Amino acid sequence: MAEIFLVSFTLLWFGLGALIVGVVLLIAPSLSFSLQLLLWIITSGGFAIFWFQYFRPKMVDKTKAGIARDAAIGADGLVIKVPIGGKKGVVRFTTPILGDDEWDFICEQTLDIGDKVYIQDFSGNTLIVTKL
Repeated sequence: MAEIFLVSFTLLWFGLGALIVGVVLLIAPSLSFSLQLLLWIITSGGFAIFWFQYFRPKMVDKTKAGIARDAAIGADGLVIKVPIGGKKGVVRFTTPILGDDEWDFICEQTLDIGDKVYIQDFSGNTLIVTKL
């Protein structure tokens, strides 16, 4: 029951160590309590070390999920609406960036419709772009 609340499978290895002791007790029922305890400590510790050293590192998520924002920096698009005064401009990308192909942007440079810009950073839901 406690393993449900832990994400590291730690208690599983202590239970597996206890199962090994139980199997050994079926074979040798006269095993003393101190040897049972020693066998449980060795097997539980061995299973836990084996898990954390061998299996768990292989289960690390190596996808790029969650870092899409960083992957979007440097993408280039075309200006379809020029920023005027305090209003933001709109840039269109050939492939969607974070699920959308048109984004509001701000830029310190003067731009015209059709200029190519690339993403320098994000400011909330607005892109900060630089002219190419």
